[in-house]
Amino acid sequence: MNHYFTNEEVKSELRRINVNISDKKFVFNVDNGVFSKKGLDFGSRSMIEALLTESLSGKALDVGCGYGPIGIILSSFFNLSFDMIDVNKRAVHLCEMNIKENKVNCNTFVSDIYENVNKKYDFIVTNPPIRAGKEIVYKILFEAKDYLLPGGVLYFVVNKNQGAKSMVRDLSKVAKVDVLKNNKGFFVIKCIFD
Repeated sequence: MNHYFTNEEVKSELRRINVNISDKKFVFNVDNGVFSKKGLDFGSRSMIEALLTESLSGKALDVGCGYGPIGIILSSFFNLSFDMIDVNKRAVHLCEMNIKENKVNCNTFVSDIYENVNKKYDFIVTNPPIRAGKEIVYKILFEAKDYLLPGGVLYFVVNKNQGAKSMVRDLSKVAKVDVLKNNKGFFVIKCIFD
């Protein structure tokens, strides 16, 4: 599999997928070289469903947005404005298409983690790119505090077999950490930094 967290050139095979969440229908343009091109992955779906039970408001950031399902779906349910970032230029292009397709108020741009982010948010969401390695994943998670407004929240999803317990342990040293949901080994985690 080509690494979706890079800008490696792969042949384009643009196609559309349908996603249903809580009786709401979404259409996403997907392509080779982006994460979860065959359909909404189980981890992202688990996080979206868990966050639909939260009271989300304010300014939001989706880190590693891919083609945009998390930010677009949450934006649709909560009438939020998301900034959505990814290092992968093809993913950002697809995300732009999907924002228009699903008629949500979101903005997307290329950023290597927080490199091009210049404001703070009420909450940040991410399904971090585990295959990019622990150093990058921890940079996304631990540096989130620098881009959150006071009282801001980081939400992320990770599989128990991909380091969920050690991430919870390590983040607990600098944040109040709660597991919102455990769905078949996918932990949806909420962090409020001290």
